[in-house]
Amino acid sequence: MDTKEKLKQVLIEELNLEDMTQDEIDNDDALFGEGLGLDSLDAVELVVVVQKHFGVEIKDMEEGRPALQSISSLAAFIEEKQKGCTRKSPSPFSVASLERE
Repeated sequence: MDTKEKLKQVLIEELNLEDMTQDEIDNDDALFGEGLGLDSLDAVELVVVVQKHFGVEIKDMEEGRPALQSISSLAAFIEEKQKGCTRKSPSPFSVASLERE
């Protein structure tokens, strides 16, 4: 399963998009607003989901905004981060910081 298909599967399961199938999610549709209709709370969940399932941190809004545009942009971000996978530094968007709140 490629990154885009895994992302779709994870989004459906983790964000409770149970009324959708992977085939109904276009790789280039917007994740927020008119596309999939995700909101700001989903964005926080999505950051956690990406770290949990792909081992990739979205460190801040500057990094997250372009990555969270579509399935295609998020998959490209994940693949790029996984290729350059080195020691991770703590970030304000890390799972640990979210769990403390």
